[in-house]
Amino acid sequence: MPQYLARHLETVFNDYRRHFKIVLVTGARQVGKSTMLRHLLPEVRSFVFDPIQDLYSARRDPDLFLDSNPSPLILDEVQFAPELLPSLKRRVDQEEQPGRYFLSGSQNLAMLRSAAESMAGRVGIINLEGMTPFELAGKPETAWLEHYLLHPESLAEALTAKPSTLRDFPDLMTTLWRGSLPGLLELPDSLVPGYFRSYIQTYVERDVRLLENIRELAAFDRFLGLSAALSAQEINSSQLGREVGITPASARRWLDLLTHTFQWLELFPYHGNTIKRVSGKHKGYWRDTGLACHLQRISSPQALAVSPLLGPLFETWQVNTIHRMAQQLPTPPQLYHWRTTGGAEVDLIMERDGRLFPVEFKAKSHPGLNDARSLRAFRETYGNDKVAPGLLIHAGHEIYQLDRHTLAIPWNAEFRNANP
Repeated sequence: MPQYLARHLETVFNDYRRHFKIVLVTGARQVGKSTMLRHLLPEVRSFVFDPIQDLYSARRDPDLFLDSNPSPLILDEVQFAPELLPSLKRRVDQEEQPGRYFLSGSQNLAMLRSAAESMAGRVGIINLEGMTPFELAGKPETAWLEHYLLHPESLAEALTAKPSTLRDFPDLMTTLWRGSLPGLLELPDSLVPGYFRSYIQTYVERDVRLLENIRELAAFDRFLGLSAALSAQEINSSQLGREVGITPASARRWLDLLTHTFQWLELFPYHGNTIKRVSGKHKGYWRDTGLACHLQRISSPQALAVSPLLGPLFETWQVNTIHRMAQQLPTPPQLYHWRTTGGAEVDLIMERDGRLFPVEFKAKSHPGLNDARSLRAFRETYGNDKVAPGLLIHAGHEIYQLDRHTLAIPWNAEFRNANP
């Protein structure tokens, strides 16, 4: 049996189950929702719903289903049994005890909206994403983001560039190429392409066709490949539509579909109170670099190392890693990107408590002073009082000070103060 690897959000989940009557875990297919629920709740009965068959008559008679199966319950892929939601609401309104029902779903459209609106105050919602490098290494408590947000000036002392791991830590190219889905942990590299082929086929046939009546499946396949090539770039729906042969409105609608099924992440542009002209376009990212590599026909970690997409995919991995680490914080920072019409660009801006935390990503082993010029431009624009010391996350192995306000850290740096 494969070894279970702990997740960052387990602490949040355990807090929610002690205070909310219902806990809803959302996320893309195969990110480990069911595995985490069954690991943390081994004694709780679990039901998995199907989009075609009403296996337990939960859709036909939800009250009878719940009468026959007393809580606590795990209701997996609950978006396929939305008729349960009104019955669940009535039942939890009559109960005071928290932790009665644990729901999961891989789509966040009508199901998530219904759950949030009809059971406000009764449901705690957690979004589980792919695994971070710390989770993959078996050390989820080593995430450093909270320390950076609270004490950015002392981050260098809190990190080590030589992570101590419970598992062999893979090299960067292998990590990017394989991606962050837990189902790949025990698979050899030779089976990775087949895994992703099956994943895309299931995603298109079960999620896409249920949510969107897409008749031009060949065009949608081209759209998936092109969107993977555009990961870590500003989004131009008109250009994307022309390349695929669809209207700009259809391109935007399909991007929204990827977002609603947790395959796509977009960052808003940061404006602030600046007189400089700032780009108003969103920046988009595939949620999983392994899927992006597969869609771009990158056949191996060695092929990725010489691919022109290495830089964008490295940025994609890092943005997603920080986004995942942020989900475990009580107050996650707001994430933005920043780009001026003059060409200055900072890959990621985090905003919390009125302070800005700029982060750049460079897929090189020894970035130099020139690589921090956009961070300096951002600081000059918004001032030292508002802008915290910046980070430059790179593909190397060393932690060092690039300039007075910029710390360079490796992509897999570990939090030194973590528990052993």
